[in-house]
Parts: sequence; C-alpha cells; structure tokens
Amino acid sequence: MKPHRLTYNEPGWLDTLAAWVLALLWILPLAYAVWTAFHPAEFSTRFALAAPLTLDNFARAWAAAPFARYFLNTTLLVGMILAVQLVLATLAAFAFARYDFRGKNVAFALVLVQLMIMPDILLVENYKSMARLGLVDTLVAIGLPYFASAFAIFLLRQTFMGIPKELDEAARVEGASALQTLWRVYVPLARPVYTAFALVSVSFHWNNFLWPLIITNSVNARPLTVGLQVFSSVDQGVDWSVITAATLMTSAPLLIAFLLFQRQFVQSFMRAGIK
Repeated sequence: MKPHRLTYNEPGWLDTLAAWVLALLWILPLAYAVWTAFHPAEFSTRFALAAPLTLDNFARAWAAAPFARYFLNTTLLVGMILAVQLVLATLAAFAFARYDFRGKNVAFALVLVQLMIMPDILLVENYKSMARLGLVDTLVAIGLPYFASAFAIFLLRQTFMGIPKELDEAARVEGASALQTLWRVYVPLARPVYTAFALVSVSFHWNNFLWPLIITNSVNARPLTVGLQVFSSVDQGVDWSVITAATLMTSAPLLIAFLLFQRQFVQSFMRAGIK
C-alpha cells in the first residue's frame, strides 16, 4: 500500500508568499518612520527596546514649518479638484453613454489619448498658461490642469452604459428631465464607482509634488508635499527623527481614512470593475 502524499496548490502558495513579501516591503518603511518619529534622534539608526518614547520630534517639525496652513491648503486643493472632476466627468460620461452626436467617437478617442500623456510632459506649457491667466502661486493654478479627468470620464461612461435604458424611459414617463434622470438614477447606481475614483483622486493630489512645487512661490498656496522640502536642507544636517515625524503628520490623514473605511474602499473597487 503506497503512502498518501500531500499535495500543495503551488500557484496559490506562490501567490500567498508573494503577497506577504510585498506587504513586508510596504510596511518596513512605515515601521521605520514610526520608530524614528517616536524616539530620540540617537535611536534613529539603532533598535533598542528600552529606547524612551518622545513627542518632541513632532513638536519640532510643527514649529519648523507652517503646517496648519499647509494642511488647509491641501484640504482645499484636494476638495476643489475632486468636486470639479466629479461634476465634469459625470456630465461628459452621461453624454458619451446616452447621446448620439456628430464626432462622438472622435471626441471620446481624444479623451482616451489624455490617459496616455504623462502630466510631466505638459509642465512648461501649463506654467505658461497659468502665467498668462495670472494664476501663478494660487490653489486654482495647481488644480486647473487636473479638472478634466479622462480616467473618471472613461470609468463613469463604462458604468453608465451598463445601466438599463429602461430606467431612462421610466424616468421620462414620470416627467423627469435629463439632468433629473442623471441625478436620481445614474448617480446613485454609480456610487461605488464614485467612491473608488474619489480614493484615487484624493490620494494622488494629496501626494502630488512636482507641479505644485513649480507653480507655487509662497506659503499661501503651498500644499503639504511642497512644505516638506524645508526639511531637506543639508546646511544644518539631516535630522531623520524630525523628517519622519513631519512625514507621518503629512500622511496621517490618508492612513487614518484608509483604516476607518478600508471595507468600503475594497468593496468600491470590487464593484467598480470595467464592463
């Protein structure tokens, strides 16, 4: 009688191992930042369980830059961009999904082309445009190039096309206008997609650095990411404890939001699959 041999699902085992490795690689920098931020500077390069805890690094980071203003600027900027993106993308996606007009396919193709153009390529032209409009060093200048999101238009168009047209007809029978149909029928059914896109948009623009760095010159318009550059000066040496404390303060809102709404985020991405 031959002994029974255990069999393993090799692809599944490899996927699990790869997921743990990626998770470890992701958590290590965050763990180092937390350790360094909450301990004195002399423990930033060595690990000791008896190392004392301190909040002095956060106090020094807060005093080194006007973080209150940076937080306000970033919150206003992210909220402004997201609000305009949702309005414009909703109207454009509804038009592409439910209306037939001359040049519709060409116009949608041009929208898709935007997905293939890196924003960094347009830095010079965008700066010239903002200068001609007199918007340099303003929050509007930071957000204006991102108001029309091709990704949002594409995602919502695909979602709207999957909604049965019978709902449109039922709404028209009830006397609803096109905008009322959009607001009362399409928007509620696409709520998971809105949540998924909002997560992507907020995360990107909260962490965006290059364009805000170029277009802003003063504290009045600088977001958090640009404000962090004050800690990169090497004239007085680099204090990693203060740098990590400032970094944690910058990323804390996104981390807290993800931990609180993790289930909703995952469900939104699962329901927002492109059909």
